[in-house]
Amino acid sequence: MIPFYKLERYEGNEALFELVMMSIVSSYVGEPLHVHAEGLRGTGKTTIMRAARDILPTIERIKGCIYNCDPAAPHCPHHKNLSAEEIKAIGVEVIPMPFLEISHSAKVGTVAGSIDLARLTDPAHPEAQLLPGIIPQAHRGIIFIDEINRLADTSPEITDILLDVMGNKPGHLQIEEAGLPVVEIPVSVSVWAASNPDEEPGPLEEIRRQLSDRFDMVCYMGRPDSLDILANMLEENSHFHKAKQANEAETAAADESKNEQYRNDIIKWAAMYEKTDLPDFLRNFIARLYIKHNLESIRAIQAMQQGAVLHSVLKNRDKVMITDVTYMIPLVLKHRVDGDTLVRMINDVDSRGSKDGILNFKGRKNKKDESDPEYFQQVARPLKDMHRGELVHTEKTLTPSDF
Repeated sequence: MIPFYKLERYEGNEALFELVMMSIVSSYVGEPLHVHAEGLRGTGKTTIMRAARDILPTIERIKGCIYNCDPAAPHCPHHKNLSAEEIKAIGVEVIPMPFLEISHSAKVGTVAGSIDLARLTDPAHPEAQLLPGIIPQAHRGIIFIDEINRLADTSPEITDILLDVMGNKPGHLQIEEAGLPVVEIPVSVSVWAASNPDEEPGPLEEIRRQLSDRFDMVCYMGRPDSLDILANMLEENSHFHKAKQANEAETAAADESKNEQYRNDIIKWAAMYEKTDLPDFLRNFIARLYIKHNLESIRAIQAMQQGAVLHSVLKNRDKVMITDVTYMIPLVLKHRVDGDTLVRMINDVDSRGSKDGILNFKGRKNKKDESDPEYFQQVARPLKDMHRGELVHTEKTLTPSDF
């Protein structure tokens, strides 16, 4: 696979690169950020997301814990009631941040958890015990689902599990098996997904609207339109170039050096994110957007706040700006509102001046009689005020006099 840093960046995919980095930073500090990439087939959605696995930072967990328990905050059935001294006796270990995939052939037991058959059939010490599935094993990491619109259409049980996991931050997972007590655990995992809305069964928001709303942000992948970028893509994917790169030891060392640089940046951005807050006036701005445009989902403005802070951090700024919030509007609302509402919101934010813009709070409470200007001006006149020539066109008025 082509390393993450070698993937071509252009206007059509730049947003996805940023969302991937934002989600990794947020996941590293324990706050999931769910991302959905839509676009035509073959535009590189899954390539970018899968390549990001190599730049994921490491995390520390209790030694041997398949649930990836944080030593400072254990959550799994085996360690959640242990004291600090007992955890210290077990020990800790450093592992790469988890990156797991849910395939379309996966079963509920594979995704959530099932009976551990190896322990059940152990001739020396047989016992019935749960084996955690993909989701609990991805705790504090990433889960990737390709063609999620097809999964939502064909696997309603797995979709219901994802709704629980993505419903809150952290999410909730309940594992049930006959003959065993029900296990409930918190799960902090970011879900990444890709789909082509133009192919069957259609856009995710039309198949399972609840699941679509669980994604904090959605970006649409555009096609590259630069000859140089396309030529570089062809070169990177040629057999000759791949074989040449595979035989050069310096290439592997350079790739790992670049990946390590990404990891260091992620750790630095994570530290900045924990110290950065959204100013009150921008929080009020987001709240006014919600009320004025009659938005339905509160998750939308929560994602807008989280995304604005993360976007400012990736730009190495310690203060969030209005441009960070406006940048997030189409990413957060594309799958939540109709196209007309989205265009109206963007135009409202971009075109209106500071005097009458949505950021102008001065005197708002005292101007109860002042209403917002209408988007469609009322310029019609009553019929009684119009003369006959304006209402009825005769053959004479429709026929040019020259003919």
